[in-house]
Amino acid sequence: MNQRDTLETRFFPKDGSAPVRWRISEGLTPYAKAVALMESEAEKIAAGQADELVWLVEHPPLYTAGTSAKPEDLVAPDRFEVHQTGRGGEYTYHGPGQRVAYVMLDLKRRRQDVRAFVTAMEAVIIATLASMNVTGERREDRVGVWVRRPDKPRLADGTMSEDKIAAIGIRLRKWVSFHGLALNVDPDLEHFSGIVPCGVRQHGVTSLIDLGLPVPMHEADIRLREAFEATFGATRDDSENTSG
Repeated sequence: MNQRDTLETRFFPKDGSAPVRWRISEGLTPYAKAVALMESEAEKIAAGQADELVWLVEHPPLYTAGTSAKPEDLVAPDRFEVHQTGRGGEYTYHGPGQRVAYVMLDLKRRRQDVRAFVTAMEAVIIATLASMNVTGERREDRVGVWVRRPDKPRLADGTMSEDKIAAIGIRLRKWVSFHGLALNVDPDLEHFSGIVPCGVRQHGVTSLIDLGLPVPMHEADIRLREAFEATFGATRDDSENTSG
């Protein structure tokens, strides 16, 4: 069993905090705008001046480099914009058809355990996929959520092929999280070829549509919200206009 499977993943607030704001932006949000808003919101949350926030966006095609990114993993440096970012992890792709959820939670109000928090984020994705009859799994040696692919050739060592369907990369400042997760709903999977996604060379990437599930983005959002609430507690609609 994966050791992270044994961790308690519920991260309900301890102090009866207000429900987490749940915000969805239409259109494509520029990455620089997203980072600026995240940092501003995280600062206000840490100071007790704002409630926690989950912000759902789509980005134009781009690559991001986490703190562990290796230069050789950027295969096509001139293909899309490349953004250096302070989140953990290596290179990732963002683009249309991928749901990015920026998660700004105050772990002081919840549980100050980074490893368990990452596991809880994985649990949200796994539950989201399960609600659509997709089995997502953790891996001990790599963060994110993976799907077994019996329909693909086995690897050289005889093990079953598997693809990554969701990535996670977080950063904490004053125990407030930002950055978050990216779930592949219906992105152009060929765009991932410009990087070595998360530094993993022996496995590929997939999406709901690639698995034969033409799920509209709004339906994926509903499933994601339900799974988030089961792990992190109540949310409330945030009507602030943040369209990209």
